[in-house]
Amino acid sequence: MHILIVNDDGPPSAHSSPYVHSLVRGLQAAGHTVSVCLPHTQRSWIGKAHMIGQTVKPLYYRPPPASSPPAGLTTALVPSSDSSDSSSEKPEQTVNVTDHGSVHPRPSTVPGTEEWILVDGTPASCVQIGLYHFFQDRGPVDLVVSGPNYGRNTTAVFALSSGTLGGALEAAVCKRRAIALSYAFFNRNHDPAIITKASRQSVRVIEALWRQWPTDGSVDLYSVNVPLLEGLEEGKVLYTPMLQNYWGAGSCFEEVEGSVDGEEVDEERIREGGGADAETGDGGGLDVGGKRDGRGGGLHTHKHFKWSPRFTDVYKSVEEAPPGNDGWAVKEGHTSVTPLKANFWNTAENLHGKELQLPPLETPSATKTESTTLPIRNPTTTDSKDHLYALIDYQDAYVQPLILSAIEKLLPSSSYTLLPSPFTPENKEPEIHLSSLVPSTDAKTLQITPYETIDFDHALSHPTTTLINSYIIRKALIRKHFLSSTVENWVAKHPTSALKTHVKRAEAFEVDYAEFLDDSLVEAFDLRASLEKNDQLIAEGKEKEVEWWILKPSMSDRGQGIRLFSTMEELQSIFDGWEVESDDEEDEDEDDDDASTAGGEATTQKDDDNDSDAGGNGINTSHLRHFIAQPYIHPPLLLPELQNRKFHIRVYVLAIGALKVYVYKDMLALFAGVPYTSPTTTTTSSEEEEAAELDLSAHLTNTCLQTCLSPNATENSVHRFWDLPFLSPTHFPPAKAENIWDQICEVTGELFEAAARGMMIHFQPMEQAFEVYGLDFLVDADGSGGNTAWLLEVNAFPDFKQTGELKGVVGGFWEGVVREAVGGFVGVGKEGGVEDEKMRLVREVDLGRRW
Repeated sequence: MHILIVNDDGPPSAHSSPYVHSLVRGLQAAGHTVSVCLPHTQRSWIGKAHMIGQTVKPLYYRPPPASSPPAGLTTALVPSSDSSDSSSEKPEQTVNVTDHGSVHPRPSTVPGTEEWILVDGTPASCVQIGLYHFFQDRGPVDLVVSGPNYGRNTTAVFALSSGTLGGALEAAVCKRRAIALSYAFFNRNHDPAIITKASRQSVRVIEALWRQWPTDGSVDLYSVNVPLLEGLEEGKVLYTPMLQNYWGAGSCFEEVEGSVDGEEVDEERIREGGGADAETGDGGGLDVGGKRDGRGGGLHTHKHFKWSPRFTDVYKSVEEAPPGNDGWAVKEGHTSVTPLKANFWNTAENLHGKELQLPPLETPSATKTESTTLPIRNPTTTDSKDHLYALIDYQDAYVQPLILSAIEKLLPSSSYTLLPSPFTPENKEPEIHLSSLVPSTDAKTLQITPYETIDFDHALSHPTTTLINSYIIRKALIRKHFLSSTVENWVAKHPTSALKTHVKRAEAFEVDYAEFLDDSLVEAFDLRASLEKNDQLIAEGKEKEVEWWILKPSMSDRGQGIRLFSTMEELQSIFDGWEVESDDEEDEDEDDDDASTAGGEATTQKDDDNDSDAGGNGINTSHLRHFIAQPYIHPPLLLPELQNRKFHIRVYVLAIGALKVYVYKDMLALFAGVPYTSPTTTTTSSEEEEAAELDLSAHLTNTCLQTCLSPNATENSVHRFWDLPFLSPTHFPPAKAENIWDQICEVTGELFEAAARGMMIHFQPMEQAFEVYGLDFLVDADGSGGNTAWLLEVNAFPDFKQTGELKGVVGGFWEGVVREAVGGFVGVGKEGGVEDEKMRLVREVDLGRRW
């Protein structure tokens, strides 16, 4: 056949179009002539539209040669190059895909060059241009295949907006047979072996449908959905009707007041169920002046909107519908085939429920030994819907037994079952599918694991029976430049907020290269004015009066990259030094990639979301972009009885649902390794300058930096906060401790409300989740109004190991977490109805999100 391929995901790309080249290769290997005409960029959710009033211009894409793996994937399987293997079929090995083809403004003049057409139009436009304006030398097009789409197109809600369906419909109204092909993925790790099987399955389905196409005109096109599962070739290929479903109440657009970084909600996050209200089912909307819409009298309120579809509506409709529809088939691991007319009607209903007969599968020898079967949901076997199935593996030897102890202490042993952990020493980030671990879809499920392994898809599709230990989106709190914007926006609207007097003003800026630092600070007015004033003070010999600033990379943790500066020259030298280090280490990093990845340091999500222990005060070069600078808090509160060492307070916080915020009273005081010295201390010789650089240990109180920056650090650097009045009764009396505690509670509650109400795109609490955070505060020396507790940062998945020998603090905190979060989920009441006095509820925000 001569097959025309179009899609709505654009040319091969690991981010948006990973499957198309693999399918083209499969069809070519089956002997078909394949022509390709694609949009030049992502065109999802555009249906069967055309761009009216614009001239459509082509580009020319040349895929990598046949000797290279398919473009678009990050890894691929290729025959092993092991010369010692004398078998006719060599084993396969996984390689990284580096050649993703090239795009050219003019067509090739070399005969035989494989070349695809890219147009700045829609999938439907690609069909028109591919059918009538290119490829005529190859003969008439027999079949148009639109896809494979990056994500499923089951049910009416998805299909009616799908650009993939739109391309196939355009072909159908051009009187061409058409198939809309979509791949339904269940996780973000696209195994190249599974993609190869999906392409092979798709070729077999396409050929079978072509041979069995009804001749009575009852079918114009088919919508095919292939599940990306290990056993997909062993599953059935079922003719199914399309499930008729609808959006729930509320808008699919989120009202916003503008983005912190100006970025649009990216298609990749939307397709993976991360829309603003994907987990809430809420239509969103900002209150403006206390009113949701307008001011009355026919006047409108100026608003911005972002596309934010609520996928839970779709998942819920599939769960509630009877078996047999396309959504059900894919959910159960089958390939669905839905016959359609080019008028959005289901047709050929006599085929519904029957199985499409495929020729016998010629399985390569490499797959004949596979024992993995297609994951099919088991019938319900639980005796009680209230029974809890808990997957608890925090991957932290320090805290894991404390969580299990809290579960055992607070929940009746007969009320829960601990699921076996899928983690192994060889696989520390397994792909977890909760649906394959629990006995039924309505079983109550608790998952407490690292962020990267949480089954968010299951939580989104089973919101009333699932509880997970993290929200999906919370960068309004955990990324420093977002945090500063959260505070700034909230204080602008609430000038009396505690955040105004407990969070230092921040100048956020971006730097790609050190040479552009000056340009990056054009709008940092306060910072520039301060540095210019400092230059003047230094010139006048008044160094002790300069205002010091602290530089923080926004996406780093564990104190990495934090520096002090008071002049532009000092700031420039910091960035110049990082750039030199980055260049020097580039070659070394190539050799160490495998080791660093295994250790977790190369994972963006880990770097962003936790403050786990690691050594050094260097900086991961991937963090060299977003920065904030804040006035340095000097002098801090110092306690002579504890060697006048600077300390900060670590506070453990629990956020539940949408939204309750608790602060745990047992806080920690984390001390620097050496006595505090003023940053105004100057040196002259190079040796003294090197020593002064080590004096960061007097300013940075992160426990992971103690041994790195100060090998002779004083022991006992971690104390209970409430022990300080006994250790330093003169300078830290109980009344001062209580005042600081009250400040921390007020600021914490205000901060979470500011993020939840003012930064709804970047902090999205979910009813089916809870999350623990570590907040850091620094207390300044006595001022005119007493001591102030200043918020420093917020860490998700905090490093509990820094508690050291004080395990009782962490154990008590997790007992509070289980009591408040898990107890409410499973209906276990508090003993005697008594509130936990150590878990203070500091804010309850009704965001209107209910299941």
